[in-house]
Amino acid sequence: MDWVRPSSVCGSWKLRRRSMEAVAVAVVLVATYSIFMSKKPRMGLRFEKSDGCQFPAIYNFGDSNSDTGCVSAAFNWLRSPFGETFFGKPSGRYSDGRLIIDFIAEELGLPYLSAYLDSIGTNYQHGANFAASGSTIQQTNANLCGAGFNPLSLDIQVLQFEQFKARSIELRTHKSKTGRLPRPEDFPKALYTIDSGQNDLHAGLISVTEEQVLLSIPDIINQFSLDVEKLYKLGARAFWIHNTGPIGCLPYLALTYSPKPGNRDQNGCVKSYNEVAQEFNKQLKERVYKLRTQLKDAQLTFADIYSVKYYLISHAKEHGKSD
Repeated sequence: MDWVRPSSVCGSWKLRRRSMEAVAVAVVLVATYSIFMSKKPRMGLRFEKSDGCQFPAIYNFGDSNSDTGCVSAAFNWLRSPFGETFFGKPSGRYSDGRLIIDFIAEELGLPYLSAYLDSIGTNYQHGANFAASGSTIQQTNANLCGAGFNPLSLDIQVLQFEQFKARSIELRTHKSKTGRLPRPEDFPKALYTIDSGQNDLHAGLISVTEEQVLLSIPDIINQFSLDVEKLYKLGARAFWIHNTGPIGCLPYLALTYSPKPGNRDQNGCVKSYNEVAQEFNKQLKERVYKLRTQLKDAQLTFADIYSVKYYLISHAKEHGKSD
């Protein structure tokens, strides 16, 4: 694992064993808490928070890896079998259960995030989710939309947050019944999580050469940086940034890819696609380092989701997955 170490965010966390349902968040959460920075994370452990770690809210941005209902509310309600293993019904997530953002909310003692575009039964007192499945970091164009990618790119999600914050503060100031809205003083104390970039690579890999995708990465990273800086100007101070996963292991790419000799690894993943993801992650990490020097009073944590996901893929049988 490789992490960009933040300043001390909160107090110590105690360890105890649990089933593998939380293995990913266990590895992710270890990055934040400085007491464990000198120790190697152990798979299969969870973190029990102390009173020293309190985020009043989470604001999340990204794609289907963390969308808890945006696209479902905006375009088409998801149907079974989505959600069957935990919620028992479709929950707006492109998953049969919870997402990493759900585990993070649980570990911080917060409710699951309501999608910003969901207008029924939502509660934004402890944050909101702006992530949209199929979205990109790059601003979308006709070609991307025509290929099925979401027009709600990361910069649009940041604009939605800007409007959400301004409107929430306005209503809190002038209205009495605002119990489902965040308190103005919680915005600078909240955790801001970002998981985006997978679809930028996906869009490139299905339309241009791998070399052209590699050449596009600096522009993608520049746009990402602008979005983080915009959030900072809007008051965000604690950032939790995921790199992208092993895109060459995604079934819809691995299965449709015309195999070339030697271009699959022992897990059946497309090696050259994963190398594109690794280059993206390298440049993203370098930019996070740079942002840490520029945004003086901010805390930026870089979470190596690639390694977590590849570990789980490589050890699938150990965790109850046979295919």
